[in-house]
This record gives sequence, C-alpha cells and structure tokens, in this order.
Amino acid sequence: MLPVAAELVQCGNTVRFYSFNEFETSIRSTGADFISCDSYLPDLAEQEEKGLKNVSTTEMTVQDIRITCSMDGFLDEEFKTFRPDVVYTDSVCFWGKLNAWKHNVPMVVSTSTFAFNQMSSQYMGNTLGELADMIFGLPRVSKELKTLEPYGYHVEGALSLVRSDNNTDSIVYTSRRFQPYVESFSDHYVFVGPSVFSKADPNKDKTRPLVYISMGTVINDRPDFYAKCIDALKGQNIDVIISCGNAIDRDALGTLPDNIHVHPHVDQLDILSGADVFITHCGMNSVSESLYMATPMILYPQTSEQKAVARRVTEMNAGLMLNDDSVDGIRSAVQEVLDNTAYEHAAEECGSDFRSCAGAAGAAEFIEHAPHSSDGIDILGELDKANGKFQSAYWLIVIAAINLIGFLISWEYVWIMGIAAGILSTPIGKRMQKKKYVSLVEKARTRSA
Repeated sequence: MLPVAAELVQCGNTVRFYSFNEFETSIRSTGADFISCDSYLPDLAEQEEKGLKNVSTTEMTVQDIRITCSMDGFLDEEFKTFRPDVVYTDSVCFWGKLNAWKHNVPMVVSTSTFAFNQMSSQYMGNTLGELADMIFGLPRVSKELKTLEPYGYHVEGALSLVRSDNNTDSIVYTSRRFQPYVESFSDHYVFVGPSVFSKADPNKDKTRPLVYISMGTVINDRPDFYAKCIDALKGQNIDVIISCGNAIDRDALGTLPDNIHVHPHVDQLDILSGADVFITHCGMNSVSESLYMATPMILYPQTSEQKAVARRVTEMNAGLMLNDDSVDGIRSAVQEVLDNTAYEHAAEECGSDFRSCAGAAGAAEFIEHAPHSSDGIDILGELDKANGKFQSAYWLIVIAAINLIGFLISWEYVWIMGIAAGILSTPIGKRMQKKKYVSLVEKARTRSA
C-alpha cells in the first residue's frame, strides 16, 4: 500500500495511514499522516501467539475481530472528525472494512495476493492441517463474530469479510494476465501490477550466476532448509545470497563457504535485479518482485496461498517446483533453471507484462474516483444461478433413480446410491461449472467486441 499512499499524497490528497509503530518510518516517508494502532493490540496467550506464527486462519480471524472491537470507540471518533471520502483497506483488515460499512463511506479493498473467488480459489490446495484448523476453529470464530453486534457491526459470517465479490471496488497488485480466472472478476476490479518503489531495470551482467534464497518474513525459521541449500551450492561456480530474517542465529549455520553470504535482511529488489535464480517460499510479494526483475524461480511453497501462487508461476513456465528438497534435489533444481533458458525468457515476458500495468498511479486514480460501477456481465452471479439449477436437476434425477430402483428391484442397497451421488456431486458440479464458465467468457468477449 505504501507506493499507492505516496501517489495519493503527491496528487494533493490528505492521507491518514492507520498502522503499527514498526512501519511508522516507512509510512511517514510517503507523506501520509501516521496513526499508531499498537495500543489496541490484545495481549496474546502463548498458544495464540503460536497460532499466529503458524499462520492459523482461525487465530488470525479471532485476533482481527478482537482488534476491531478494541478500536471501535477510537475509530468512531476518527470518522466523525476526519470525515474520509474513501477508505482504502487491506482485504484482511477487518476493522477497516467493517468501519467503512458502518459509517457508509466508499471503500476500496487492497488485495495483496491473487483475488480469490469461487473460481480462482480452486488454485488453493489446503493441507489437512489447514482444513482441520478451519473446521475445528469454526465454533470459536462464530463466538467471536457475535461480539461485533453490540458495536453496530452486522456480519453474516467470516467468509463475507474475506471473500472477493463482484460488487466491491478492489485493487489487485498483479496483472490481468497473471491473475487466474481473471474474466470472472467484474469492472469493480483493477489489476495494477506489483506495487514496488524501484524504477530499476534488470541487469544480469556479471562474471558468474547469482542465486538468491529467501523464505520471506513470516515462516522463515528454517535453519534445516538453509543448511541444505548451503551444502548443495557450496564450491559451485555461482554466488549465493541468503536472506534468513531475525528468527535464525547466523552463527548456527556454521562457517560459510566463500561463495555463500547470509544476511538477516537485504534490499530484495536490488538483489533480484541481478539474480539468475530465486529460491522462494512463493509469497505473492516475493514472486511479483522476482518476475518484475525477470528472475526465474525455484518454488518451495509452505501454505495453500503460496501453493496457488507457485502453480500460476509454473503455468507461466517462469519457475520450477522443488519437489525434492534434499541436497541433491536443490542442486539439481538450481542447475536446471540455470541451464534452461526457457525459464529466463518466461520470467522476462512476465516482467514486461507487469511493467506495462498502471501501477501505483493507476491505483491512486481508481481510489480517487471511487465508488465505481460495472456494466459487464457478472460471471460469478451467472455461475451461481447455473449451479443452483444444476444441483436441483442433479438431485431430482438421483432421487428419481433411487425410487425407481427401490420399487423395481430392491430397497436394500439404494443407500449406496445416495452416498455415491453425494461424493460425485462435487467433481461433476465443478466440471459443469468450468464448462459454463468458458461459455460465459466467450459470451462476454463477443459482447465487448
């Protein structure tokens, strides 16, 4: 959001940025007014803190709701005195969204990952642990949602706070080409490309290849993986830079080979501008910056969201999935990406696509003109209608078949048919949905032509 805030200020707008002390210097550098929210953060029990570090959807949702309640009186006063013309809020910042709704102020959602709806969310393959966290966490989330009511926040469910719908003005920091199922999103969405401050161009000229390794800023406590990378790449005719964050004691990695350098933090865009391979956890920001700098990747996702990003990179042929994270597997993957120029060319093509987007200036203009309208076909709405008709027809046929077999043959085993029909309804429904989606996209293209 920072480059967009800077652009809004440059355009003559008064911008108040509500955030946390850790980011005060960065926020003030944009020219925006910084408003500290640290005092509203709840004290965390050890288990709650552990859940946040493990990126638990349940824990993040619960804490976000609690922060909203804690900030209610303060934000009520802010809306009365500051009187914003528009609220620009992150897609998972509940207190931003809820207060925009509560005070009837136009809202623009900042979407730092892909925009996820019922089509694009198919890219996300949740692990058993993530599914268990969501399922067993539902009662706790439902209980927390009820605490919002006395403050005047009316929420149907947690899903309504995080999902992308076709009626909400949204800025997405990727290109239309890189966004999965982009045709399913209405004109309320603008795809502005990666939000970066750097104006530098890629420069790969050097005496030997450079490999950059980072596991991001959240789940980066992976000394075992870094150690394997060091073992795999030591003594090779390449230079290696590892950014390991503050969670790891640099000394724990031992004496480093001459060609490998480890730092807590680096200027990632600067490093990527000259890197030839990036071993990454596949966070959206890291992947976007890598492609922006035309650097192909070795993909090592840790969460379902990161797996969705990794899948899209492989579809673009701009990266290689690290399916074998052994020392030999890492060495082999690096060599494959260095030797196969197809990865490099694909990354360059993505970088050119990103640079052609509207960027922070386009995002600022979109915010200034909110709220927006949409005249296009609402593909999601049409898909919902089609799915409702399919489900009704499907189960009418199943019930009729069960009764027919029961009356003509036997009722003894018809329950098996019911179970089988239930299991098959999801894959059959998805296939029908994709078929309908293709049809609606063609219809929309014909109409626009």
